[in-house]
Amino acid sequence: MSLLDVIGPVMVGPSSSHTAGACRLALLARHTLGTAPVEARFTLHGSFAKTARGHGTDLALVAGALGYAPDDSRIARAFDEAAHLGLDFGFDRADLGDVHPNSVRIDLSAVPGGAVPGGGVPGGTGALRTVRLLGSSLGGGLVKVFAVDDFRLEFSGASPTLLVRHRDTPGVLARVTRVIADDDVNVGTLYCARRRKGGEAMMSVECDRAISQAAADYLLHLSAIGWLRQIPAVMSAASDGAHIASATAEASR
Repeated sequence: MSLLDVIGPVMVGPSSSHTAGACRLALLARHTLGTAPVEARFTLHGSFAKTARGHGTDLALVAGALGYAPDDSRIARAFDEAAHLGLDFGFDRADLGDVHPNSVRIDLSAVPGGAVPGGGVPGGTGALRTVRLLGSSLGGGLVKVFAVDDFRLEFSGASPTLLVRHRDTPGVLARVTRVIADDDVNVGTLYCARRRKGGEAMMSVECDRAISQAAADYLLHLSAIGWLRQIPAVMSAASDGAHIASATAEASR
């Protein structure tokens, strides 16, 4: 048990579930996109839909999409920050199915040609590149992502996470985990999903630390891999504020 489990997250309130958790989910979506979004659409489910304004969920989601951590004082003025930075955002309400009451679907879009720290271009080609993330805030600031671009995955943001979009071909999973092992990085959890046999697929790999840039570059040169992202940890007390900013800057180099 960590200190975070006892006293809760370092955050701007009022609610660890509706504010800190919401901010972290949107922050994970931004890291998955790989660059600053120009459009954000948040579809709120259950209690998120009912109490978003009163608990600051709406502000926290926009703040996370802007790249702000749960302890950032700018959360309170996130709407003004978004207007200043050119982020167009909106909110919808919908039943997302059999999921936690504090759940949200986050759709982010970015203009082509923006910086992509992990490599590759999510969402294919076209006027905008996009990413869709579905996740839940479980209480105490804890979160769980359960889908990315409609691939059923799972990761918590508690550890550095490698997201890899690829073609479903024999040996890809083994190749990725072999590169991770050769980089002396230990795997915590791994999920893999595919649309159909031989079609598009995605894996999420929670690791004890991020893989090296050399390992990431090697993976990106494999013909079956379309793009990858290195998502920094966003859960622990040590992962707020400056730590997240530092991890993002390091991934961008």
